[in-house]
Amino acid sequence: MRPILLAVAGLGLTLAGCQTQTASAPPAPSPQQAAPGVTPNTFRMPAGAGCSGEVERFQAVIDNDLDTGHTTKSVHDRVSGEIARARTTCSAGNDAAATGQIRATKAKFGYPG
Repeated sequence: MRPILLAVAGLGLTLAGCQTQTASAPPAPSPQQAAPGVTPNTFRMPAGAGCSGEVERFQAVIDNDLDTGHTTKSVHDRVSGEIARARTTCSAGNDAAATGQIRATKAKFGYPG
């Protein structure tokens, strides 16, 4: 009976020496780095009044949507092109037309007005 106990004890020690590796969780994102698909906590909506504020805020939103993977580069480029036209209209002093262009672009691409 003793040889069996010694064999079982030896097997137990052998197995105890084995280490199992478990997959560790990926490191948590730093406070300045958001998880994929999430807006970072450092994001700030641009200030500003009138059409220039509207233009810059919408550009910030579409840039963030690209950065977080909520839109594609091709859509970002199309929207940014329309924002650039509104920026030019705004710079020319036509606040109402520029604001209208931003609203139209938002509606066209499914952004809330």
